[in-house]
Amino acid sequence: MSQKPRCLIVDDEADIRELLVMTLERMDIETFSASGIEEAKQLLAAHSFSLCLTDMQMADGSGLDLLHYINEFHTGLPVAVITAHASADNAVSALKAGAFDYLSKPISLKQLRPLVESALKLSSKIKHTQTDTLQMCGDSEQIKYVRMMIEKLARSQAPVYISGESGSGKELAAKLIHQNSSRAEGAFIAINCGAIPENLMESEFFGYKKGAFTGANQDKVGMFQAANGGTLFLDEVADLPLTMQVKLLRAIQEKKVRMVGNTTEEAVDVRIISATHKNLSEMMDHGLFRKDLYYRLNVIQLKMPALRERASDIPLMANVLLAKLCANQNSSIPKIDAKAMAYMCSLPFLGNVRELENMLERALALCDGKLISIEDLLIENAPEQQIGHTPIALGDTETLNLPDYLEDVEKKAIIQALHKTNNNKTAAAKLLGVTFRTLRYRLAKLGLSQETDSEADGDSA
Repeated sequence: MSQKPRCLIVDDEADIRELLVMTLERMDIETFSASGIEEAKQLLAAHSFSLCLTDMQMADGSGLDLLHYINEFHTGLPVAVITAHASADNAVSALKAGAFDYLSKPISLKQLRPLVESALKLSSKIKHTQTDTLQMCGDSEQIKYVRMMIEKLARSQAPVYISGESGSGKELAAKLIHQNSSRAEGAFIAINCGAIPENLMESEFFGYKKGAFTGANQDKVGMFQAANGGTLFLDEVADLPLTMQVKLLRAIQEKKVRMVGNTTEEAVDVRIISATHKNLSEMMDHGLFRKDLYYRLNVIQLKMPALRERASDIPLMANVLLAKLCANQNSSIPKIDAKAMAYMCSLPFLGNVRELENMLERALALCDGKLISIEDLLIENAPEQQIGHTPIALGDTETLNLPDYLEDVEKKAIIQALHKTNNNKTAAAKLLGVTFRTLRYRLAKLGLSQETDSEADGDSA
């Protein structure tokens, strides 16, 4: 027979302790209660617990004092603090100090139960599994720190703000925090805040009732409801208009949402992770981002390093990304020769990991299938990157000048891409990293359009 989970309740108000004990015992949880910090320490020394619920203010100390004590001497024990109603500062302070989550007075049983269930899942996960952050590959000190932070953040319910340049892996970090948390069985819902029209934003976030507006023919749940019990990832959160920032702030503070066209609110249990490549501090200074929302989202910050800051990780990442691309295409994995690898390690990669992956995808399409050479990489941006190459010989003495040479390289790249895609121009354009219209223009300019148009190219238009 498995042992019941145990919860330690610490509060100097007897009626609060009684309410919590009754609720948790109905959930088949063994409870111990203490009226102050010293009594709680004695119980911690005598028993092992899966969760601690503590009030923020007590006669002999604060909940933060107990939280620090547990973090030092009982590592891994989730602690949820109980704060006074609408005391946002206390809640944020507790989360920054390492609290698992918080509850506001008066305590809502609808919010208490999912919090306790999440904490118990986390306790079980800590005891029986290890955090898996290996998808964030690399051996540099910067990426080791990121993996360590992900492991810590997975043990909390605190809102996380992930900063970093575009393509640096912010969404991957958010997914890993979710997958290694007690919410792993719940949904991970990602929203690109910059991609939603402003007039549809509220209904996308909170849902709407049938008849709320023209075209609302049935009820539709929003992203908050879809992420209930899981994680909501707000990508490019800096793009939220100010009016939506106010509504988002309320939803985060109250842990409730109201569907458009509804008169009542419903409780939601959602962890918020947000990200942007913009500087939110500068946006606050210019009045473009609310300070109160910023401090709610940025309880704990995780900064993703740029790829150029950890160039030593490029060889490993290149091979991992190449293996992933080949697996998706069901093809064998070519080797990357030494010159090509050295060249990649020398690039600034302003587009970060995403740019590296795009470069490898193009090289994979253009190589011979066995070896990726520097020529396969340089095709991407021939005018700027054809460095250290010998000119193409035309005869015993004549060589091509630079424009002719680059034109010849471009012709070869296009012909090779068309060959690999069975003359499908749409697919060839994608492999070359250009639009279909650009490819059609280059074909005409290079005198290749008649040659390719004489064959079936697989395009419907």
